[in-house]
Amino acid sequence: MHPFFEVIKNANSIVLSTHTQPDGDGLGSQVALFWALKKAGKKVRILNVDDTPKKYNFLDPHKNIETFNHLKTPLEKTDVALIFDTNDPELLLGLWDELQTKCKKVLIVDHHPPLERYPLQGDEHFIDTNSSSTGQIAFSIIKTMNIALDAQIALPLYASIVFDTNYFRYIRGDSTPHLIAAELLRHNIEPQQVHRHLFGNHTPNKLKFLSQVLGAVEYECEGRLACVRVRKDDMNALGLEMDDTRDIIDMVINVESIEAAVLFREEAKDHFKVSFRSKGLFGVSDLAQSLGGGGHQFSSGAYAQSTYPDLKSKVLKGFEKLFTELEKKAVSG
Repeated sequence: MHPFFEVIKNANSIVLSTHTQPDGDGLGSQVALFWALKKAGKKVRILNVDDTPKKYNFLDPHKNIETFNHLKTPLEKTDVALIFDTNDPELLLGLWDELQTKCKKVLIVDHHPPLERYPLQGDEHFIDTNSSSTGQIAFSIIKTMNIALDAQIALPLYASIVFDTNYFRYIRGDSTPHLIAAELLRHNIEPQQVHRHLFGNHTPNKLKFLSQVLGAVEYECEGRLACVRVRKDDMNALGLEMDDTRDIIDMVINVESIEAAVLFREEAKDHFKVSFRSKGLFGVSDLAQSLGGGGHQFSSGAYAQSTYPDLKSKVLKGFEKLFTELEKKAVSG
């Protein structure tokens, strides 16, 4: 059995966390394991860096999720911290150091490839890059521990899987997410309600914002690459959250004529979250890592400090190289 389970078996107290700007995968995995581990008799606490975006509140109706800057009680000495959906300490900001200080072990539960700049020590981390979501890993953990599923556990697991696979669009030809979903649906889950919370919550201001952003898409590399810029002032003017931009690049990548897309989201002056997508002709994870980020082969991201013109120029050079290599392969093949 994976060494991870021996650690969890011997732990009495466990803290669950995820990356900044938490999403449906990380949050769903956390909440599911929260209820499952409590069922197993553990003392469990969810502690995140950022507040939960409003659209995910349905996952935590009892308000068990705390934020680092608004703790209900100080963080005590804890046996284990589990970090979901990231293996990058930079995406936990100051909370990472706090967990290292207060917890005997800090383990990663993730489906992203480990980062070269932060090599993981030990064999107790639970990383499965073949899983389509962290929720799929969480399901495996719960089943291996023989913890019975119930509605409180099944709903966040289902939401996690459907969120990160975009309702089973990105499952890499694997039937496992469908099989897991079929089992979870036996526990009084209403799929249409989950879909409404995750994907059907646009507001008039969100639509206005989309019209602005999508109307300004720039096409580079002979129309094969779509570039999207999101300005913080535009979001603030319409009262939108950072999470409201998450689906934009997935809309753009669906344009038939393009092969890749990049979104530059302004977080602060000269600070950007850069998201990369590829339709599969080449990977984009190396591009993300060149900016200090990471992710999957065809879906990656990074945080970058730079002026927008300089950042865009650097990204374009990276994509131009990828397209050139692709053309060389086509000629030689």
